[in-house]
Amino acid sequence: MAKSRLIGDYPVIGIRPTIDGRQGSLHVRESLEEQTMNMAKSAAKLFTENLRYSNGEPVKVVIADSTIGRVPEAAACADKFKKENVSITLTVTPCWCYGSETMDMDPLTIKGVWGFNGTERPGAVYLAAVLAGHAQKGLPAFGIYGHDVQDADATEIPEDVKEKLLRFGRAAIAAATMRGKSYLQIGSICMGIAGSIISPEFFEEYLGMRVESVDEVEIIRRMENGIYDKAEFEKALAWTRAHCPEGFDKNPANVQKTKEEKDKDWEFIVKMMCIIKDLYNGNPNLPAGCEEERLGHNAIAGGFQGQRQWTDFYPNCDFPESMLNSSFDWEGPRETYVMATENDTLNGTSMLFGKLLTNRAQIFADVRTYWSEDAVKKATGYTIEGKAKDAGGFIHLINSGAACIDACGGAKDAAGNSVMKPFWEMTEADCDTCLKATTWNAADYGYFRGGGFSSRFLTDCEMPVTMMRLNLVKGLGPVMQIAEGWTVKLPAEVSDKLWKRTDYTWPCTWFAPRITGKGAFKSAYDVMNNWGANHGAISYGHIGADLITLCSILRIPVCMHNVPEEDIFRPAAWNAFGTDKEGQDYRACAAYGPLFKGTSK
Repeated sequence: MAKSRLIGDYPVIGIRPTIDGRQGSLHVRESLEEQTMNMAKSAAKLFTENLRYSNGEPVKVVIADSTIGRVPEAAACADKFKKENVSITLTVTPCWCYGSETMDMDPLTIKGVWGFNGTERPGAVYLAAVLAGHAQKGLPAFGIYGHDVQDADATEIPEDVKEKLLRFGRAAIAAATMRGKSYLQIGSICMGIAGSIISPEFFEEYLGMRVESVDEVEIIRRMENGIYDKAEFEKALAWTRAHCPEGFDKNPANVQKTKEEKDKDWEFIVKMMCIIKDLYNGNPNLPAGCEEERLGHNAIAGGFQGQRQWTDFYPNCDFPESMLNSSFDWEGPRETYVMATENDTLNGTSMLFGKLLTNRAQIFADVRTYWSEDAVKKATGYTIEGKAKDAGGFIHLINSGAACIDACGGAKDAAGNSVMKPFWEMTEADCDTCLKATTWNAADYGYFRGGGFSSRFLTDCEMPVTMMRLNLVKGLGPVMQIAEGWTVKLPAEVSDKLWKRTDYTWPCTWFAPRITGKGAFKSAYDVMNNWGANHGAISYGHIGADLITLCSILRIPVCMHNVPEEDIFRPAAWNAFGTDKEGQDYRACAAYGPLFKGTSK
């Protein structure tokens, strides 16, 4: 798989096999050694076969050197895990153990406990006892307990247990991966958009990240002083000319740029993309004398201000934003970047959550317009059907900038269905189809006086997706909104008529949320009406349950979602904060507070 772009090892999962510590003539402990260690090995196998880091490598899992029955063995395990960079622990047991003597006491590890459901030995009793200890000590842990009783010699992991283990693992890896990394803002506040007013406190206290800030003029300095990888630039420019065709120019003829001017704009924006990559993660191939610039900012996510000062004078950043967020470029398939249009730091963070949970490219879009069934009929004569009709209409997702071109649905699975894939599954045919589905149209000079090019494609297929948005609320803190649903395929002539009502040169996605008939999910209109900001991050697949688990780890309450209640998985201590799931979440997050407040990163 690809080498990590980031400084710092990926987080490791540590498995803690705990056991009944009683020894003697009845050989209680001895009789449980093999079964207990086999549980640990089964969990490790499940994780390594199903979970990957963002660079495509299988997650690393280590197991304690022995079962843990008393404090010295718990201490030996903690010592090993510290040396192995373990950030996540899963305690497993089929039997009774001494709770507070065997539990994970590290305040910064993300904790889960799997208690075997069997009648011969009370693994469930230990699970309940140790979770009570975690709650009492203020160290929340996820409790994992199978629905059905298993035989004592059972070795397989039940499906419901697998689902919880993998949900815990995905969310924990995502949370731990962000620690110590940077959000890089290039520029600052854009057009008064609140999400572009960066909050260092949020990144530091909730995510364990740092904030880095670079003025946009740094890009010009590097261009004019030749501080970029010239070999990469030449390769990138040749690839772009071969694979990124220009679309129509909607601007009045008297203000359109000449071919020579547009060619210069292409050179500018390709060079700009190369420089932004260098700013994110450094580049050892920069010229001699540029040792400082070679370092980069160790950025796992970032954003570009653009409007208005930059785009009134220079070509816009739509091409770098769109291609960085895509799963391939001139190097072929590669790990996606996260880059937020208009430096919307909160939408960028939402995209980061989606990327780390799925290892797929993320869509950045305006949550632009709700189209009701009657409005569509009036505008086009078409009667909506399928998922759109079920939702009472659909929402137009469209923005000039950072929509990854994977969102066209050009990649296909084995059955020929449109999908968005992790980069390591992208084939040459997938990349080629996405490129051919995309044109690069001259920027609308009403928005972008400096020119540039915007990606233009249509998500012309039905795919399962999840729209999400993180918001900051004064007096409350961060909250997350989640809407699972589907992209909508409309007849071509209908899509064109509606698309032209906004901007026909921008990437276009129609979205129908899954409706529950209650609250914010009575209809697509209610989803739009309850959305907390002008932007949304859209991820392939229905990942709402994983997002809820991740947010609980980070102590971010979820204020709006359409995930079935039976799929909600949060630390066991949340159950002590009331009987309603949403109220539990708010109260627990407030009680425990930000994960990194008052700690050193």
